[in-house]
Amino acid sequence: MDLDRFDRAILTALVDDARLSIVDLAPRIGLSASACARRLKALEEQGIVKGYHVALDPHRMGYKMTVLVRVTLDSQRENALEAFEHAVRRSPSVMRCHLLSGSADYLLTLLCRDMEDFEVIYRTELSRLPHIARLESSFAMRDVVDRLYSPSMLAPPAPPPAKRRPV
Repeated sequence: MDLDRFDRAILTALVDDARLSIVDLAPRIGLSASACARRLKALEEQGIVKGYHVALDPHRMGYKMTVLVRVTLDSQRENALEAFEHAVRRSPSVMRCHLLSGSADYLLTLLCRDMEDFEVIYRTELSRLPHIARLESSFAMRDVVDRLYSPSMLAPPAPPPAKRRPV
């Protein structure tokens, strides 16, 4: 999808404040309210804007630990992957789950209140997931970067390098 400068400006403004009204957004972008609304609707219909969310602060809500769990399954057959993925989607403590290449099959991200909370989650959720061969947990000491998007996603694409003429 090719985004022009107006689309990028709309997305940048909404990433900063998703509660902006069209009336407030349009002048920032340099468009009329109706043109801005049409562009935003098109971005939504194309699936570029998937939704509008509240950003919660886990630390202020008592979730002080971020735990990364590498999961190795006992089988990489399709039925094992599907069973694991179906179960992990229902696990209320899993924030993210990524299928990996390499030695582990999945990487899970959890937020926990403390070590006791993680132990309960480990015993009642993680250890009960199907086809588990190994769980390896790491505890984040602090967040260095925590973004919902990369700023490079909203930057215009770099022009292709100039072709060199043979000498």
